[in-house]
Amino acid sequence: MDKLEWIRDLVLSEQQMEESGLVDMKAGFDPEQLLQSQSLDFLSDLKAAFVESAAAFNQMKGSNLGQIKIYGISRTQADFMLFRNGYKLIFSLRQPGLVAIGLHTMTSHFIPGPIRDEDEEEPNKISTSGPQSSEELLKARWGAFGELKWTYRDHPVNINYLVRYYITRFVRESAK
Repeated sequence: MDKLEWIRDLVLSEQQMEESGLVDMKAGFDPEQLLQSQSLDFLSDLKAAFVESAAAFNQMKGSNLGQIKIYGISRTQADFMLFRNGYKLIFSLRQPGLVAIGLHTMTSHFIPGPIRDEDEEEPNKISTSGPQSSEELLKARWGAFGELKWTYRDHPVNINYLVRYYITRFVRESAK
């Protein structure tokens, strides 16, 4: 997102107010529009980080076999998918402020999930046979002064660690 976009919106709002004599109380801060645009920006940032990591993986691997490919998903604004050896890791915007991460497989494997607290009832392991998918959700939360923070299970998300976790998990699961 353009760092000065909000100032442009504020100036345009003031110009409209001066011309029409009507005051817009949302001028400079429209939470719905901000949530939509920052959700798209977050997905774009995620995709850029995955592209960088996948390119490094593919370059160090050397062989064309088992390379990670990244595709945009048609008819969506920012959704994307990692693909390797029949496995797909899909990142999609379900609604503003909610990003779904789904691992889709066509083989039999165990899909380990994120580390869970010991006091949770059952381990996050899904036994698959046939087509299977698992899904995790990232949620946006409003912080102080209109800051939007991304969370996973109410914990803040750091994009670098998210990419590291999912690339590692994806490579291990999709290894032949």
